[in-house]
Amino acid sequence: TSEAKEEAIANHLSSPASLSSPNPPPPPTQEARPAATDVKPDSGNITSPKKRKINGSEREDTTLNSSSSSSSGSPTPLHIQKKLRFEDSVDFIGLDVKMAEEAAAAAAAAAAAAAAAASCSNNKSKAVFLTGGVGHHANGLTKTAGSGTFSNSKPGAAKKLVIKNFKEKPKLPENYTQETWQKLKEAVEAIQNSTSIKYNLEELYQAVENLCSHKISAKLYKQLRAVCEDHIKAQIDQFREYPFKFSENQVFYKIDKCWQDHCRQMIMIRSIFLFLDRTYVLQNSMLPSIWDMGLELFRFYIISDLKVQSKTIDGILLLIERERNGEAIDRSLLRSLLSMLSDLQIYQDSFEQRFLEETNRLYAAEGQRLMQEREVPEYLHHVNKRLEEEADRVITYLDQSTQKPLIATVEKQLLGEHLSATLQKGLTHLLDENRIQDLSLLYQLFSRVRGGVQVLLQHWIEYIKAFGSTIVINPEKDKTMVQELLDFKDKVDHIIDICFMKNEKFVNAMKEAFETFINKRPNKPAELIAKHVDSKLRAGNKEATDEELEKMLDKIMIIFRFIYGKDVFEAFYKKDLAKRLLVGKSASVDAEKSMLSKLKHECGAAFTSKLEGMFKDMELSKDIMVQFKQYMQCQNIPGNIELTVNILTMGYWPTYVPMEVHLPPEMVRLQEIFKTFYLGKHSGRKLQWQSTLGHCVLKAEFKEGKKELQVSLFQTLVLLMFNEGEEFTLEEIKLATGIEDSELRRTLQSLACGKARVLTKIPKSKDVEDGDKFSCNDDFKHKLFRIKINQIQMKETIEEQASTTERVFQDRQYQIDAAIVRIMKMRKTLSHNLLMSEVYNQLKFPVKPADLKKRIESLIDRDYMERDKENSNQYNYVA
Repeated sequence: TSEAKEEAIANHLSSPASLSSPNPPPPPTQEARPAATDVKPDSGNITSPKKRKINGSEREDTTLNSSSSSSSGSPTPLHIQKKLRFEDSVDFIGLDVKMAEEAAAAAAAAAAAAAAAASCSNNKSKAVFLTGGVGHHANGLTKTAGSGTFSNSKPGAAKKLVIKNFKEKPKLPENYTQETWQKLKEAVEAIQNSTSIKYNLEELYQAVENLCSHKISAKLYKQLRAVCEDHIKAQIDQFREYPFKFSENQVFYKIDKCWQDHCRQMIMIRSIFLFLDRTYVLQNSMLPSIWDMGLELFRFYIISDLKVQSKTIDGILLLIERERNGEAIDRSLLRSLLSMLSDLQIYQDSFEQRFLEETNRLYAAEGQRLMQEREVPEYLHHVNKRLEEEADRVITYLDQSTQKPLIATVEKQLLGEHLSATLQKGLTHLLDENRIQDLSLLYQLFSRVRGGVQVLLQHWIEYIKAFGSTIVINPEKDKTMVQELLDFKDKVDHIIDICFMKNEKFVNAMKEAFETFINKRPNKPAELIAKHVDSKLRAGNKEATDEELEKMLDKIMIIFRFIYGKDVFEAFYKKDLAKRLLVGKSASVDAEKSMLSKLKHECGAAFTSKLEGMFKDMELSKDIMVQFKQYMQCQNIPGNIELTVNILTMGYWPTYVPMEVHLPPEMVRLQEIFKTFYLGKHSGRKLQWQSTLGHCVLKAEFKEGKKELQVSLFQTLVLLMFNEGEEFTLEEIKLATGIEDSELRRTLQSLACGKARVLTKIPKSKDVEDGDKFSCNDDFKHKLFRIKINQIQMKETIEEQASTTERVFQDRQYQIDAAIVRIMKMRKTLSHNLLMSEVYNQLKFPVKPADLKKRIESLIDRDYMERDKENSNQYNYVA
């Protein structure tokens, strides 16, 4: 009967064995949703949930423990809430009837336990259990052969078990709901008052489960909320009395303790009402979970009280301000209070906005004050320190969401508002003194502010232009200009690499700035760069190894790229290279060819074609001299002078003005022999002797002994005169040698007024004047056997410099003319402005508009082009 079934199952579930059954019942088939806010319970009161696998499904078990045991007189909790129907058949294969009967009790017990546990979910879904056999007369289940309960009673045949719903629902005892709630209320109040709970926690949990299973969840939730609300209301009074009852610090600790106690209490309360939280509350989306309900009440009654909230926020801000001023504060208290605001979801609205406003006000005032008081490096370090402090506050006690607006506020007030002022006040000083660390910090800080790098970039360009102009514009610095430019370039490169993190914008800006200031003075930088290269490639330069020389040439090429007048560089470089090659003063052929290769790579083959031709001439000359020596031997020509001739192709080399001098007869005879030899091999050619670059080795005898003097041809002619006489005047020497006046004075100065004074001048002075007398210095002494006095040839005269510059100017005229004719030939007709624009694009050197107009007029006069008769501003090409 149904009554017998209910009684049997009730008796079975009321026994302790049902709680510790090795095969626990399955969970309700309707799976409970996880709680919205699930706080880990106290280890002393509730253990962490464990999951166990039962018949292929998972359930969550929660074990409750309590130090206080339940009273012996408490009523046994009721476990039966609902009836379930099991209709699925269970097959038993290969069992005889006797074995089935022995297993009946266990099967019935398991089925009944499953029914009782499933009844908690108010669900009528089916459950299947595989057991070892079926018993009879157990929990109201009978085995009747003919009733259809078992489809086949033969031994070894399969049997089917059918479990049907209970016909009636068991009723709760009278006053059960009220008594149970009273127990639960006492437990909640005990938790809130931090006293011991009289009842077993497992019993309380089961009581909640029973009430929920009998549709009392809504009432239970309201009652629980009311108890919690009453308790929190009672807490508000102590804070309303502030500041009369507590000191400033006390109130913070009091609020913090109240919050910590509330959290601990709500965790404990929720653990008792966990079944309510995970069934009824989750099924009602409008209801907050028990934990959220606790937060809601705390927020409403304590923190949302305007007086309490205002005092709390004011206090927190005051503590932070004190810490910013260098005082030590309780950071753990701050962290706890701010965490409370965050958990209550009022952090942003009540605290963060005011905190950022206070921060903005503080740093705005501080930035204005310190910019006036401190130097830039000191100010930058202060800003960096402030940023680190604020970042540490975020990590230590502020919410992570505050980081971005907080750091942005500090950056704006301490940096963003003072970008230009900072750079104007201190950037030039930092760059002049090469303060690498401070510049690195400056770049890092400016990179954090929007537009900071751009402002720094503009000041960087201005600094390079200003500093570079002081090097280039000042004629007094001509001797050191190139070296200063190289040092300045190294310095800015180092700053870009180390301080500005190799930022491409700064690299490009530097190049543009160099190009601007180095061309403020036309032509001169190009000339001086060529002379600097010459000084490094001369034989007398012993300062650098081959590797260092190569690096130095690379650096010079970087400066060379910035100049517009590359034709000026080419003219002076060619002149100096000619001297190095002809006088034999080149330090290294490899270094010369390396420089040539760099120029070719930079400016193209056309730029270096003549320079390469000079090297070819020198190599061909060596071959010709080998053949000439063989010729001399074959002709058996006597003579003790060894002649070496360099054959130069006119177009490759600089233009030299021929100078007729009176050579000794031996030299004239040798020249004629060579001329006969050379023209005999190459018909149709013309030889022109260039005496200015000739040099000789003379053997001389002094009191100290024999010496060899390496001198120029002009010096040779002067010295040979003293074989014929003891003393000569300037005029006599000039008449005898035929050397041009200025060149002769320069030559005599090198022999009588230099370091190696082979001649003696009367009267003694640095300059050679009219009427000066010269005689041979028999007392001449020198530590070397071979003495080089022909350094004079390497020195550039004012006339040479002027002629080189003039030659460049003439070449440019031809290039301008050629460019204009090329353009007009292609276009036929062109306006003045368009013609000027196209000429500027084609020319590789700077040219003034007035010079262009002169060249156009010259071409019109020479009938290369003409003005249009109807439009005077337009030109036509004349074929």
